Amino acid sequence: MQTASTNIGERMGRSQELSDSKRGPVIGGHLGNKSIRDISWLLNIPRSTVSGIITKWKQLGTTATQPPSGRPRHMTGRGQRMLKRTVRRSHQLSAESIAKDLQTWCGLQMSPTTVCRELHGMGFHGRAAASKPSITKCNAKRRMPWCKARRHWTL
Repeated sequence: MQTASTNIGERMGRSQELSDSKRGPVIGGHLGNKSIRDISWLLNIPRSTVSGIITKWKQLGTTATQPPSGRPRHMTGRGQRMLKRTVRRSHQLSAESIAKDLQTWCGLQMSPTTVCRELHGMGFHGRAAASKPSITKCNAKRRMPWCKARRHWTL
């Protein structure tokens, strides 16, 4: 005979989704006026799972797995690896040229905005260098006395 602690230990942790053959008896037990606790004990399924199956059946009229919400990702794992490889090879390419390269190599029709979004997700961030005034020799000669005069400034 199993003790309560070993039975709980067997139940804990994430597991795979229940098959339709296990969901059917849950609904059958519910229609047979069994309590959630009894169904859970008979089928050795957690009470929260039994409750979720019954709630879903009442709301949707089915226990079948629903398709995931949201739009599927445009870029596959292979495309992401290709994108990362392309950027590492030549990191000064524009998003437009990368999008064209991906279309010719992988056949992925992708906008430059999507390319930028994918690159940001991978940790690549493009920045334009700050513009610095070019210091000519004449300008350097004029700045040197000004800097020497103010060398010991304090805040």
